[in-house]
Amino acid sequence: MTPYEIIRRKRDNETLSQKEIFYFIDEFMHGEIKDYQMSAFLMAVFYQGLNEEETLLLTEAYLRSGKTIDLDHLTAKKIDKHSTGGVGDKVSIVLAPLAASLGVLVPMISGRGLGHTGGTLDKLESIPGFKVTGSIHRFKKQMENIGVAMYGQSEFLVPADRKIYALRDVTATVDSIPLITASIMSKKLAAGIDGLVLDVKVGNGSFIPKLTRAEQLARSLIRVGQAFGKRVTTYLTSMDQPLGCKIGNWLEIEECLDCLNGEGPRDLVELTVELTSEMMILADLEKDPSEAKKKCYRALKDGSAMEKFLELVKFQGGNVDTLLHPEKMTPARYTKKLTAAKDGFISHIDTYRLGMGSVYLGAGRSHAGSKVDPQAGLILYKKIGDPVKRGEVILELRNNKQAALQEAEVQLKNVFKIQPTKVPIPRMIRKRLDQI
Repeated sequence: MTPYEIIRRKRDNETLSQKEIFYFIDEFMHGEIKDYQMSAFLMAVFYQGLNEEETLLLTEAYLRSGKTIDLDHLTAKKIDKHSTGGVGDKVSIVLAPLAASLGVLVPMISGRGLGHTGGTLDKLESIPGFKVTGSIHRFKKQMENIGVAMYGQSEFLVPADRKIYALRDVTATVDSIPLITASIMSKKLAAGIDGLVLDVKVGNGSFIPKLTRAEQLARSLIRVGQAFGKRVTTYLTSMDQPLGCKIGNWLEIEECLDCLNGEGPRDLVELTVELTSEMMILADLEKDPSEAKKKCYRALKDGSAMEKFLELVKFQGGNVDTLLHPEKMTPARYTKKLTAAKDGFISHIDTYRLGMGSVYLGAGRSHAGSKVDPQAGLILYKKIGDPVKRGEVILELRNNKQAALQEAEVQLKNVFKIQPTKVPIPRMIRKRLDQI
């Protein structure tokens, strides 16, 4: 059993054994298998795929590479939520405290921005002082005290995924269903969950634009979760336009505060409530979805979700006063407003280009070591189906570097399509799956 032979066998679409998969991951983590060999293996998997058993074994190999968090002493059900990534997708930041305020224990391991999509950790770090790292002991203590934690992946939790993902990102092997499955599920399983709600994005602003392929990923995630004895529900949701109206780290925190204060954009609130109510059902706190949704809306209106969010921020070192008085935050130095070229209705939004525009402005990373600008981003004044007049503002750009602002302006000039007749608003929830 050698690295060469394992790479060759997968290149030739042969099935790998448990011993081979575990050996390859273990030896890579010990430095015996080099980056170039792992890169070759990843490309072989990208082209040939893994079968159901191999995908399960790869997930297990990732888990074996580090520690797991034991939350069995907490009697209530531990339910997490994960999104495959979208533009303006700040659902987790509202959902986690909302679910916790309703009795769900939420041990959430989140990620950073990737490509054109924003990351939950980057958004949380735009809150002054907020820390997304900590020991397993601190994570457990936080779960015991307030029932919710939002941390990043550490060197202790699934380090194999962390190391291999860095290679996938630079070898064009991100978009592989078995590799995505093992990456997502290993992190979630390591956090001691009982159940998981997954939001698989579909559309021009997602990593998987086609519904059929998104459904393949959803079924793969459910299959692995069930193999580990976890309850998993997956939603396929639209990313043909951004969620909400703000894109960018602090801008999205502002929009989350609107939601937690009982307001916020309708699409963002409705999806958050849908996913949170599903978490309540998986946690056995509610059987009737409509009743669960009523409780969610009530918690947003009466301030209990906001109170839990402030607890979360305080526990993780964030400045709570900034959230109570967001007007104190210094805005971006430069702004530019783009206007409609003609009368009509917004018929299409190039969501991918909007996401990349936010990266040009500084809200995302062009490479792994880039720093993000918390104040940079975009504000949408119009979305699909909205009427618009010539000269009316449809998009605002914000950042702190004027040259980057000019570059983004060029990139974003034609992201909106306008036609004479109104088109229907894209349906948010395309499909729900809870079994394979």
